[in-house]
Amino acid sequence: MKNNRNLEDKEMLTLDELSEYTGFSKGTIYQLTHFKKIPYSKPLGGKLFFQMKDVQAFLKQNRVASNDEIERKATKARMTA
Repeated sequence: MKNNRNLEDKEMLTLDELSEYTGFSKGTIYQLTHFKKIPYSKPLGGKLFFQMKDVQAFLKQNRVASNDEIERKATKARMTA
């Protein structure tokens, strides 16, 4: 966990660091880049780099609400109807 805290402080991550930070295998990350699911940089056609802000935005995609959140939203909707 301490190592992830150090990674969070970085602006750019390498492929190895992204794998460590997310727990995704390198193969999964290569697939994500191949299908353009996650933004990346490849300066001079070499190593892959990932901006931390893009990584965090990617990880927050497709959030699923908890049952409690859904119930509160439904209750609020019933009260205003």
